[in-house]
Amino acid sequence: MCSSDLAREATFPRLNHRRRTRFNSHDMKAVQLLAHGTPGQFRFGEVPDPKPAADEVIVRVRACGVNHLDLWFEQGDLPMPVALPRIGGCEVAGEIIALGADVDQWRVGDRVAVQSNLFCGTCEFCLRGEDSICLNGKLLGVQCDGGFAEKVKVPARCVVALPEAVSFETSAALTLAGSTAMHMLTDRTEVRAGDWVLVIGASSGVGSAAVQIAKQLGGRVITTGSSAAKRELGFKLGADYVVDSSKADWPAEVRKITDKRGVDLVVEHVGGVVLQSVFHCLARGGTVVTCGATGGREVPVQLWPFFVKQHRLIGSYGRNRGDLNATLEWAADGRLKPVIHQLIPLPGVSNAFEQLRARQVLGKLVVKP
Repeated sequence: MCSSDLAREATFPRLNHRRRTRFNSHDMKAVQLLAHGTPGQFRFGEVPDPKPAADEVIVRVRACGVNHLDLWFEQGDLPMPVALPRIGGCEVAGEIIALGADVDQWRVGDRVAVQSNLFCGTCEFCLRGEDSICLNGKLLGVQCDGGFAEKVKVPARCVVALPEAVSFETSAALTLAGSTAMHMLTDRTEVRAGDWVLVIGASSGVGSAAVQIAKQLGGRVITTGSSAAKRELGFKLGADYVVDSSKADWPAEVRKITDKRGVDLVVEHVGGVVLQSVFHCLARGGTVVTCGATGGREVPVQLWPFFVKQHRLIGSYGRNRGDLNATLEWAADGRLKPVIHQLIPLPGVSNAFEQLRARQVLGKLVVKP
């Protein structure tokens, strides 16, 4: 476990020179997924450089985070069709190196972060600032090529300026996970001073950001961790209490901490049995906001408490452009810090996926092309 300043950089052997093609000035290096199903079906090699359409920019990728969404992409476990081969990677930070003919709001050399949910900018939801639920949205690294490459092309409207105080690695670690937490806590719900807030999984990208954001907003924060290292991280991030989630009765510990009252808000991103469990932690009138389903997508729920205790369950998807800008502003002034487990070179993408599958990661893995 380490911050962006202390991240360990992994080294991996480069491809055998006999298997490499000669590098072409019009090619770039990238990692493509060749097939779904069996883990590790990646190819590291050279592909043609992307060419920008009139409204697009080309970004030189300086860092790209690895997300659980990438695992679903690898497994073919997403609700939309994906054409293969495909370059994955949805958490991109870098520099603009080329502009489409109609792009005048950016300049070559601008430092930017890329919004992973590529939005159209013209549908009813985009027009009212809710681009996370754009009717025509696409997922970077899933429905179009992403950031596990030296370059990526994206619509110019889907990049935001990266503050000078924010490194590419920090941006890549927060662009998706951090802004998802920001969206959950400041857009989909709110934290009032003194509220009890339970954040599931402080060692995850979303969880580590949510602990910090909830604390900054004045919440009394409880978080969870299934190992000593994960619980230690929870305290380092500023949580007031950390509960051992490896114990079957961990919700009882949450109620004990709150003197049997329960919490006002739960930030949940796992789904499955965890989502079932958090309802036992809620105070009357309490809210669960959820953004993920890594632990299962089908959850039986007892409706009676919703009536009697007036519980609320709120879905949260991605982030809006304003959430991403706010996340980067918080990072620039030190209110939000990433937890970067490891920096990994581009040929090591397959190894990053193995670590994520094995649940060996505290915070974020960041690929550096």
